[in-house]
Amino acid sequence: MRESLLGWQQYRYLKWGLLLLVLSVALYVTQGGSNAAQPPNGGTWQGYVLGSLGALLIVWLSLLGVRKRSYKSTAGTVQGWASAHVYLGTALLVVATLHCALQFGFNVHTLAYILMCLVILSGFYGLYAYMHLPGRLASIQSGSGQDGRLDELARVDARIRDASERCDANLQSLVISALELTRVGGSAWQQLLARDRSRVMVPGDSSQKAQAMANVEQEVVIGHLAGRIPDARKQSEAEVLNELLGLFGRRQVLLHQVRREVQLRGLMKIWLYFHIPLTVGLLVALVVHIISVFIYW
Repeated sequence: MRESLLGWQQYRYLKWGLLLLVLSVALYVTQGGSNAAQPPNGGTWQGYVLGSLGALLIVWLSLLGVRKRSYKSTAGTVQGWASAHVYLGTALLVVATLHCALQFGFNVHTLAYILMCLVILSGFYGLYAYMHLPGRLASIQSGSGQDGRLDELARVDARIRDASERCDANLQSLVISALELTRVGGSAWQQLLARDRSRVMVPGDSSQKAQAMANVEQEVVIGHLAGRIPDARKQSEAEVLNELLGLFGRRQVLLHQVRREVQLRGLMKIWLYFHIPLTVGLLVALVVHIISVFIYW
């Protein structure tokens, strides 16, 4: 997948992008000089050419989403469009910078430039996500997908509940609370961070009430079970403690995998929630920029 995007057709669009950069730089350096009426800027004929080229690139780049949904289109392959999107989108950053000649201010022209930079940066992150995250997700999904893990987790929880019925009241209360206070998912931010907000009610002594404690990665309940095994007075008690310890160990692995998968899926999609609105904002700012240029030309 990685090679088909960046190396599509023997790096065809990398070559196009480099050629575009060379031509843009050559056009830019023809401005100024001792006999020039004005220094390099967007108002020279070279600046207008670079600006027109940049505007056409922005409009064309924004059409990738349309092309992806045009399943019967014969205007090139989606992979070819995506490869061109990467290389020509990167070249756009240089073309637009040469167009404005780094002359910025508090106006719609600078706003359009800033929005363009944000769109390109979010696109760079999207490229990173496309190239690296699917492989990590596939390594987690080897053997079974998320649905399979959730089914296994439900079976493990059922076995833990059954085993807890052979424990004393305090241990049973701790085990059941660990199940009921487990947290997976949450807000979009919590999913992206993959932060474990699980808790457990740890029984106190005769003078203290049970206290809620963070049970990150099920470590508290696992540590409590492991600590009680050496003190077991009966073989049956040791057996149930070992059974619970093994079940919670498996539960720990499953929960970690589920959270990681949710996180990776979120990281692969979150950039679009910035990239697309920023692109729409860029198109609006571009239209205003062009209209204002013609008004004051």
